[in-house]
Amino acid sequence: MVNSNLPAAVSSILVVRLGAMGDIIHALPAAASLKHSFPRAKVTWVVEKHWVPLLEGNGFVDRIVVFHRREPSTWAATRQELRSQKYDLAVDFQGLIKSALIAHMSAPEKIVGYGRGAVRERPAGWFYSARTEVSAVHVVEKGLELARFAGASNLVRVFPLPSGKAEQPLPSEPFVLASPLAGWTSKQWPLEYWARLAELLKDRLRMPLVLDGAPGTIPAIPHTLPHESSVQGLLHVTRKAAVVVGVDSGPLHLAAALGKSGVAIFGPTDPARNGPYGGDFTVLRHPGSHTTHRRGKVIDPSMRAITPEQVFQAIETAIPCPA
Repeated sequence: MVNSNLPAAVSSILVVRLGAMGDIIHALPAAASLKHSFPRAKVTWVVEKHWVPLLEGNGFVDRIVVFHRREPSTWAATRQELRSQKYDLAVDFQGLIKSALIAHMSAPEKIVGYGRGAVRERPAGWFYSARTEVSAVHVVEKGLELARFAGASNLVRVFPLPSGKAEQPLPSEPFVLASPLAGWTSKQWPLEYWARLAELLKDRLRMPLVLDGAPGTIPAIPHTLPHESSVQGLLHVTRKAAVVVGVDSGPLHLAAALGKSGVAIFGPTDPARNGPYGGDFTVLRHPGSHTTHRRGKVIDPSMRAITPEQVFQAIETAIPCPA
């Protein structure tokens, strides 16, 4: 349902989705749908500095405003930059108090956000002019429902992402890519499992396992090749990978958005809501997994229940064994 309380004419739209990687990627189709539905409107996206590379060159975003969350001394300047342009409409795709406050800080004519069933922090709704409940399960579809409520008449499921840039040498032969870390430790796969998977890939498929991560974060895991990168480097190496193995984290969602194939290992989070959207991924989740969105500090037992042999078999079905 389209919100009848929208501005009569929309010539400027503010998209609020500050972070993190996976969440920004999941909001890309919704932002594209707004621009596609209001082609003459200027779309501004406010985002945290670290994630700006995900939006560079985006044909649906006309302007990027950087929010430095950890630098309160810059907030006044951000407010001034936001208010240098008048917004007919602001859409808060994050549903937090801070994101709703930023939308309010921009002084738009209307602010649209999620209703009680989807907003992450209920006080965020105090800042909204209009709210909507959504029926979709996956977060990408939730964002598209919010975009439709905000007036998007043409929904487009596209992920306009930059090409990235090479930052470190890569294997000359086809390789498997993985990013072993996640924002929540509970969503990670045991490090020793990655070592065993690397052995299987090398011995049976002659394929190296490349582990990507930010500089200084990649754990030393036997039989694997480390690849330190920025966001630009991750974009590049993901495009080059033959197959991607991931947990519920930004790099997996990036790979899916880029149309890659691979294996997604899930445990405490529900793949129906947070699973890879796009590409061709086999999702592995133990039948006894308990769904929770609490940030666990230890690896969840459901992640340990998925064995390296299971992951290898899923990869092997997509990659023919060498003769």
